[in-house]
Amino acid sequence: MLSVDLHGVFRSDRDIDSAIRAALFRAKREGQDVVEIIPGKGSGTLRKRVLAVLGQPHLKKLYRRFEVDPNNEGRVLVHFR
Repeated sequence: MLSVDLHGVFRSDRDIDSAIRAALFRAKREGQDVVEIIPGKGSGTLRKRVLAVLGQPHLKKLYRRFEVDPNNEGRVLVHFR
C-alpha cells in the first residue's frame, strides 16, 4: 500500500494537490490496490481539501472509490480495484 503523509505540506494548496496527484498516478502505474492519504485529524480543513482534490473529474478516472477510514478519521483510503 502506497502512503502519503500530508503533514509536511499542509500550508500550500499547490503542494497538497501535487502530492495527491503524484501518488495517484504512481499507484495506477504500479498497479497498487490502495493508496493511504494521511491528512491528520485536526480541524478537518486538510481532509476537506483532500476530498475536493479527489473529486476532480480528471482524477476520478484513475481510481474506483475513496473513503474516510471509519476507524481513523485522519486517514483517507483510495481504492483502485
